[in-house]
Parts: sequence; structure tokens; C-alpha cells
Amino acid sequence: MKIKRQKQAKKTISFFKYSFNFREPFQILLDGTFCQAALKNKIQIKEQMPKYLMGEVQFCTTNCALKELDSLGKELYGAKIILQKFQVRNCKHFKNPVPAGECLLSMLEETNPHHYFVATQDFKVTEGLKKIPGVPLLYIIHNTIVLDKRSQSSADHVQAIAMGELVTPAQQHSISSQKEVQGISQQGERRGKKRKRKQSNPNPLSCLKKKKKGLPTPPLNKNEGKRKRSRHKKGKTDGGETAPAPTITITNP
Repeated sequence: MKIKRQKQAKKTISFFKYSFNFREPFQILLDGTFCQAALKNKIQIKEQMPKYLMGEVQFCTTNCALKELDSLGKELYGAKIILQKFQVRNCKHFKNPVPAGECLLSMLEETNPHHYFVATQDFKVTEGLKKIPGVPLLYIIHNTIVLDKRSQSSADHVQAIAMGELVTPAQQHSISSQKEVQGISQQGERRGKKRKRKQSNPNPLSCLKKKKKGLPTPPLNKNEGKRKRSRHKKGKTDGGETAPAPTITITNP
């Protein structure tokens, strides 16, 4: 029976490791009901829990859980002594404490971003935890610690991710870290101050004065400016000698 229970716990832990990115040391969030059941059944939480989960663990609780044990009186004094040995995590109800079950549910938010294992004997808290995906549940039966099977909400969440309808917590974390590196806010705008444009000197060509347009020049005649050649006609005299031709001079009009 013990070997079967250990195999089932190993299977459940592997599911939360690969599907919801759980890593050691596992953080165990406890309340007074679990400590009271451990005291009644003579269970050494610090010794037996790491063996059962097959890894390092870190126990923690909230201020509201301690306040609740104080209000219940001497009957739960032993459970209070056990719970006081664990680390106290900050919750939203420091000034106005609420019941331990309500405080535990608020610590998990909507998707259990801090990867808590929750150890409780409260039935109402257990029903609320099963509605939140990615929450491993621990409780005590007789004298043994039991890790509950994955809830239906966790199985549906993993199936939705496989179908491409949702983004895994690891992918969401990587996307948000890349946005921070690139300085992109949630609205898609870049953070930081706008760059001021450097003051540059004006273009020297733009400072030149425009030339005034003069009067239009008349078109030149084709014959104007050309030098005309003078031709001399040669004639013959009666003696057969060539007489010089008269000179004809053409002047420009």
C-alpha cells in the first residue's frame, strides 16, 4: 500500500513539474487544521514530508492562520506551537485578519503564481482549491500524508494549453521578461523619455539670397555674328591674260 501511494505521489508531482513549472524546494503552505491533525496522529511534518514528496521542501504559513489559532484558545495550543516554527508569508490582511481558509485562497490568486502546495484539512478550502488550476493538495488520512490527484480544473487547463487556447505560465513569464528588457509597457508603448533632437546649424545653401531675374535677352539672328567671305571673280583680257576680278564687298545691314 505504501509503495502504491508513493508511485501515485510521484506521478502527480511529475504532472505539476512539467505542466505548471514546479521546482524544488517545494513550498508547502499550511494552516492550523493540518498541524492539529499531524499532532493528533503523531506525524513529524518536517521529517516525513520531504520523504513523501521526494525532494526539498520549505514550510510556510500566514499571519491570518496564526491569529485564527490564537482566537480558538488552549485546545489548539499544540498546533499553534507547530505552526509558529514555519516561515510567515505576507498576506493582504495584515491589519484586518480574515479566516485562515479565506487567506489561503487569496494567496493562490487565480493561477497559483508562487507554486504553493497547500496542506489543509478544511473541506471548504479544499473545494475552493480544486477550482484553481495548478494547486497540489495535501491532507492527512489516519496517520499518513496524502497528495491528492490532480483536479479537473488542472487537467482542463493543461488540455487548453495543448490545444493552443492558452499560454503556459513559463511562456507568460518569458514574454513579460522580454517586454521588460525591451522597455515595452502593457499598452504596447515603449517606456523611457523621448529622445530630444539635437539642435543643428541651418543649411548654408538655404541662407543664400535669391538672385533677381533680369530682363529677357532678345534672340539672336542666325546670320548675325557670322563673318561672310568675299569672292573675287577672275576674267580674261584680249591678250589671253587673266585680269583681276573686281572686288565685291558685302556689308552687314
